[in-house]
Amino acid sequence: MKSVIALIAFFLFLSFPMALFAQTMEERLDTLEQSLKEQEKTIRDQQKLIEELKSEMKNLKAPEQAGTAAREPGAGEQVQQQAQEQPAPIQEQVKELKEKVDAVAEAQTRTVPSVFNPAVGLVGETVFSYRSKGSDETGSDRPGGFDAFQRSVELNLSASVDPFAKGYAVINATADPRTGEADATVEEAALQTTSLPWNLTIKAGRFFGEFGRLSYIHDHELPFVNRPLALEEYVGGESRTDGVQVNYLLPISHYVSLTVGAGNQFGGDVPPNDVGQFRQGSNVNYWGRLSSSFDLTPDISIEPGISALWNPATTDLGGGLVQPDGSTFFERERRLAGMDFTVSYKPLRNNQFQSVTWGTEVLYSDNRYDVYPPSGSFLDRSVGSTGLYSYLAYKFDRQWTAGFLYDFVESPENNRAMTSAYSPYITWYLSHWDQLRLQYTYTDPNAATGFKPDNAVYLQWAWIIGSHSHGWQER
Repeated sequence: MKSVIALIAFFLFLSFPMALFAQTMEERLDTLEQSLKEQEKTIRDQQKLIEELKSEMKNLKAPEQAGTAAREPGAGEQVQQQAQEQPAPIQEQVKELKEKVDAVAEAQTRTVPSVFNPAVGLVGETVFSYRSKGSDETGSDRPGGFDAFQRSVELNLSASVDPFAKGYAVINATADPRTGEADATVEEAALQTTSLPWNLTIKAGRFFGEFGRLSYIHDHELPFVNRPLALEEYVGGESRTDGVQVNYLLPISHYVSLTVGAGNQFGGDVPPNDVGQFRQGSNVNYWGRLSSSFDLTPDISIEPGISALWNPATTDLGGGLVQPDGSTFFERERRLAGMDFTVSYKPLRNNQFQSVTWGTEVLYSDNRYDVYPPSGSFLDRSVGSTGLYSYLAYKFDRQWTAGFLYDFVESPENNRAMTSAYSPYITWYLSHWDQLRLQYTYTDPNAATGFKPDNAVYLQWAWIIGSHSHGWQER
């Protein structure tokens, strides 16, 4: 575990000097002033072009008028002959020039009502399911039997703030399993730089921190219906955080990306630390990720990555966790490391109709707990647990993909409590904005978990209207 802490310290060491690279306010104002000057020059050029086109129109109309005069009494035979040969082509040229002048004038004065409005998109996702066991036997927050779950209604807003940054927000509403009412929450609302030097990008606000391969992907973007068990147990679902993240693209010929960040919480289902009236630096989550990409052949690529997450003092994160033996666990330190890779086969001549993707991620959780057994004595315990998921997806047609997902996870509080899951699935992409997915999942927990095996069938229907930046992904 010392190597994980050393890796985090190295990431943080790289992130501290990055503030020295920020441009001064005077440089930003100079850049903005230069941009305004260029726009004024463009307007002057357009006005000059209009005058030139009008002058050319007058010159072209002169021969046409001469042709008309040739038909009047007293005109010479030579002028009359020229007038008979040239009127049709000249009229066409005059018409063409007039259209160009009108287009330039319209472009100069046009006002588009939505030009300063953000791009707007809406995503809807409904999951129909049947489970053979009730929620008390599976530990799920959804009931057994037949169920229709409006998992998300997601509103996306994004726009450029100025020449130096863009902003975006994701508002998500999920139906409560008991009342059916949808509670809207701000999933993401962040500012991201677009023009920092030295290959740097800074993101701040509420966002999904870059940890692992799929934790920062929205539910409807996953290549299968449900988020893998290891991500649910160790990350807390989606890697939502409130904080800042810095990405550095290494200045070498090969693609290597380094990301470090810090935030108050990390995980969609993970509550913020109970820090009372004063938050220490040890109460903050720190994470980092190093990733790359290699082309093994023109058709085959591999994308490896390593990730680490550390919260030195979680301070009763989530409250007491009661175990089947009656012991109560209070988390005191959160430590998580991960390794992932994705191998993709996409033939250059047929990549729209055929591909094979194999993705795997292995996670190791080594949390520290204050343990209070039923006897009342106090124990300080570290629990090391392992989880992984691996999936294979075969795209055999432009609209069809079949796949299989394997899940395995040990409980972060009790590594003897293990759960495995097996999920074949098939996805029908009706279009880029509309997809259906059918999935069967067999979940097999051992006796130490206190739950029973379960069979489930899911039908997921997801759709998009308006602007949506990430689109369907097979990752």
